[in-house]
Amino acid sequence: MAGALWLLPALNALADSGPLMPRVVPQAYTQECAACHTAYPPGMLPAASWKRLMSNLDKHYGTDASLDMATVEQLSGWLQAHAGTYKRVAEQPPEDRITRSAWFIRKHREIDPQVMTLPSVKSAANCAACHIGADQGRFDDDSLRMPAGLTARQQRAWKH
Repeated sequence: MAGALWLLPALNALADSGPLMPRVVPQAYTQECAACHTAYPPGMLPAASWKRLMSNLDKHYGTDASLDMATVEQLSGWLQAHAGTYKRVAEQPPEDRITRSAWFIRKHREIDPQVMTLPSVKSAANCAACHIGADQGRFDDDSLRMPAGLTARQQRAWKH
């Protein structure tokens, strides 16, 4: 065991290098949040953003997403415990929107904005339209799919 201690910094770096879904996800998170949008890995936002989101569920981006107090407390604690702490999410995005964060915009800058409005995509918040593993917190570029409805030009750009 002592011989493996040198691995700890590397494992911590891997755990904090990207927004992965924690192994244990509260059932309420999947039921409530994923009912309307991708159940985002908590590491995609800093703790302050999650705190604001959970304290304003009655005005959740134009929708009343209110939950009972026990569920709010459970999910708030879980989101705070797993919130992003790495450089990419250190800055709170405008309106606490993942899709307006600097890293999200940078990762999607080459995508034609029209793609986000296709019926098969609906909005930038629908990660699963392109990211096959989004529901498991996997967003790697190796497991992408072209959404339906791309023009020939968009398809060519997608392949490059």
